[in-house]
Amino acid sequence: MADKRKTKKRKEEFGEPTESEKPTSEEYSVAKWLKANVPTKKTKFLNHHVEYFTGAKAVDALLTSKWATGKNPIFTTRHDVTDYLHQMLLHKLFHRAKKVPVSEQELKGKKKKDLEKSSKSGDEKDGEKSQASACEGKDTKDVKEKEKKKRKIRLEMHMEQLFLDTPDAYVWIYDPKPWYYWLAGILVVCGTIIVCMFPLWPATVRKGVYYLSIAAAAFLVLIIALTVVRVVVFCCVWLLTLSRHHVWLLPNLTEDVGFFASFWPLYKYEYRGPGSDSDKSSKNKKKRKKDKNSDDESEKAPLLEEKSDVQPSGEQTNAQEEPLVDMKSEQDTTSPADKHSESESENSQRSSTDRDFEIVEQADVEPYKDDA
Repeated sequence: MADKRKTKKRKEEFGEPTESEKPTSEEYSVAKWLKANVPTKKTKFLNHHVEYFTGAKAVDALLTSKWATGKNPIFTTRHDVTDYLHQMLLHKLFHRAKKVPVSEQELKGKKKKDLEKSSKSGDEKDGEKSQASACEGKDTKDVKEKEKKKRKIRLEMHMEQLFLDTPDAYVWIYDPKPWYYWLAGILVVCGTIIVCMFPLWPATVRKGVYYLSIAAAAFLVLIIALTVVRVVVFCCVWLLTLSRHHVWLLPNLTEDVGFFASFWPLYKYEYRGPGSDSDKSSKNKKKRKKDKNSDDESEKAPLLEEKSDVQPSGEQTNAQEEPLVDMKSEQDTTSPADKHSESESENSQRSSTDRDFEIVEQADVEPYKDDA
């Protein structure tokens, strides 16, 4: 008895789940059925890829399951289902999240970052994007109408961990391993045992493995030799033609492609001298930079002229300059801790699988306006 009490105290001290907090086998089967039958959405929650479902849909699904329509039903009403799912939430099979509508300022900041990234890309990509945008320009009105009906949201941790029969978001913690994971693990274990028993293999099998290892080593040496030869050929042509002609043998050899695609095409030739496409693109970039600089100078010129025309007295100029200095000092005196907190808040606001925000219906967001 004393040993049992000691183990309970240790579990309570170190936060280990007790037997009452662990899910039952029945709850595991219900969670597995819910994950397979209730529609879920993938998103990014606290820098983790997760799946979430809505509470009302889970209740509707369980009312049509075998646990509600069988011979010995566990629950018969929606209230019984919510109580049962609340117990599953307490047993940490899923947790409640909060849908927060994304403000227009955050979307504008995201759009500015996307525009900066797109401006750094080459003219060829810009041409392809312009063609795609021209093709999609016909349906812009329909897209805008759909976006008005839907809202963009992100998920945050909810302070009240309850299960309610509402369109709340519940993030799955229960993640069962599929059967092929177990099969792959068994095959790996069997393979290692077979390799360790190599001295007991028959002589003919050992010879075959020996020849296969020699062939694999020769193939690896051949690949390394080809990479060296292609670099040497490129450098020789590049030096002899004064960087005008670029010739690559097996250009896809070191690229992330399939086995057969890495050996095709056999060569790639580019001309980058005067009059080539690359030369024109570099000239266009220089023109764009000059135009931007000229636009900035033209915007600053009238402001400088207005300042030169107005000549206030010494006291007035000092009174006008003091708030400017204060504004600069206020901008410079932002502590690094504040900047760090702002960066953490921006990272926490990102959601959806490699998308920053999740798009949902307007009705799913309305119950959370008061919380926001």
